[in-house]
Amino acid sequence: VCHMMMSIDGRIDCGMTVRLAGNHEYYETLAALNAPTRVSGRVTAQLEMASGKFRSTGKPLGHEAFSKKTDAEGYNVIPDTRGTLSWSDDSGSAKPLVILTCEQVSEDYLAFLDSRNISWIATGRDRIDLARASEILNEEFGVERMAVVGGGTINGGFLDAGLLDEVSILIGPGIDGRKGMSAAFDGLPMNHRPVALKLESVTPYDDGAVWLRYSL
Repeated sequence: VCHMMMSIDGRIDCGMTVRLAGNHEYYETLAALNAPTRVSGRVTAQLEMASGKFRSTGKPLGHEAFSKKTDAEGYNVIPDTRGTLSWSDDSGSAKPLVILTCEQVSEDYLAFLDSRNISWIATGRDRIDLARASEILNEEFGVERMAVVGGGTINGGFLDAGLLDEVSILIGPGIDGRKGMSAAFDGLPMNHRPVALKLESVTPYDDGAVWLRYSL
C-alpha cells in the first residue's frame, strides 16, 4: 500500500505538508493500515535517516544475493541502487534497516553494511528489481504487508512494477503551488498510461483533512 500526505494540488514536500492541518492524522492513518514494514526512497532516507554519504572503491557484486541480520515484526526498507548512503550501527533497532541495491553495488559497500549489522538485498542487473526484492522480503524476511511512504520516484517505481494493491492518500487542506515540486507519483515515462483506481472509502476530519483509500 502506498500511503502519502499531500496538498490538494498533489505536492508532497515534507517541509510544506508539516505546516498543513492533517499532519497529525497522517501518522494515525499510517498506523491504521497495519503495515509494519515501511519503504522510503533514497532521497527521503538521505534527508531523514542516513548518517552521510559512502564512497565506494570496490568491484561490483555482479549477482543476486541477500543478507538477513535479524528477525523483526517490521523493517525500514531503503532502496539505494548503487550503495551511496552511510549508516550508523543498526544493532538492537526496533525496526531494522533493509537496504535494497542492484547487482552493480560494490562488494565493499555490502561489507560496510555487514559491519553495521544492516540487512541487504541485491537484485536486478542495472537497477533494483523491485518485484524480486519484494519476493525476497516476503519469503526470507517474513514481510506480508508494506507501506510505501515516498518520495514520488519510489512510489512511481512500485506502481510501474505492478506491486501496489492500494493507494492511501491523506489530503491536507492547503495548496503548495510551487513549480517543479515532487508529486505523490513521479518519474514515470511520458507514454505511461493513467492507472485506474477504485474508491474504497472517504474519511473527512474536523480540521479539513480527508483520507482517501483506493484499490487497484
